[in-house]
Amino acid sequence: MAEISVALVKDLRERTGAGMSDCKKALVAVEGDMEAAIDWLRKKGLYSAAKKSGRVAAEGLIGTASAPGRAAMVEVNAETDFVGRNEAFQNFVETTAKLVLELGDDVETLKAAPYPGTGRTVAEELVQLVATVGENMTIRRAKMFTVEHGTVATYVHSALKPGLGKIGVLVALESPTELDALTTLGRQIGMHVAATRPEALDITGVDPASLERERAVLSEQARASGKPEAIIEKMVEGRIKKFYEEVVLLEQIWVLDGESRVSAVVKKAGATLVGFQRFTLGEGIEKEVTDFAAEVAAVSGVPQPV
Repeated sequence: MAEISVALVKDLRERTGAGMSDCKKALVAVEGDMEAAIDWLRKKGLYSAAKKSGRVAAEGLIGTASAPGRAAMVEVNAETDFVGRNEAFQNFVETTAKLVLELGDDVETLKAAPYPGTGRTVAEELVQLVATVGENMTIRRAKMFTVEHGTVATYVHSALKPGLGKIGVLVALESPTELDALTTLGRQIGMHVAATRPEALDITGVDPASLERERAVLSEQARASGKPEAIIEKMVEGRIKKFYEEVVLLEQIWVLDGESRVSAVVKKAGATLVGFQRFTLGEGIEKEVTDFAAEVAAVSGVPQPV
């Protein structure tokens, strides 16, 4: 039998997009014949996964997992909303979230980790799923929080099933107080974050570039009033305060009562809010917008009405 070198396996992987273990199996099965190995992968439905890898994947699911003192969240994307209801895809997202809880939130480390019960890595299992379901899929991002004394609460908005949905939030709270009450507060803050989309935990966490842009815009607006520079400066500072109330979680008005600040609610509970993360499915991914009527017209040669 021909020797199956690492370089040969790597070459097949680059040409097909299939997992390393599947490439090795293919080469072993056909005694090292590259073209025959490609055909072997095609017959198994694995080669097609490579062809799908260029397509935009902005749907899918956010998954969460938790354990005492820690919680994790992952976003796994697919091409269509329909895949989010696929049981195999849901199982993959749930398992991957649990692995993030175990391994941390570095996506490359996650992809290289063994996928339970398969003998494949997480990345290779995803390739298998792509071949089975027929859509491009990606593990886009992950996040994990750990606290020493307290809880990391999870919240999934409009959950498809427990821990799976399109908007997910992690809220890390430090406190020696009773755990059930703290978890309830964490979930409430998660609901607040899902609704208000804060950008930073506190004022020091605001992106300096974003703050500078806001200050520049507000200054121009204030100068248009024709008032003296001393007055303009006070106007800008007042509006910056309002800006903080919009983008900083601890400065926001608590959605549950419409009057308290989040910082006051957390302080009253005897807790410290140490971190949060909000994932919205597909945010920031440029989705391809298609005109079905135009596509049909292009194929049929029928001109579109102007």
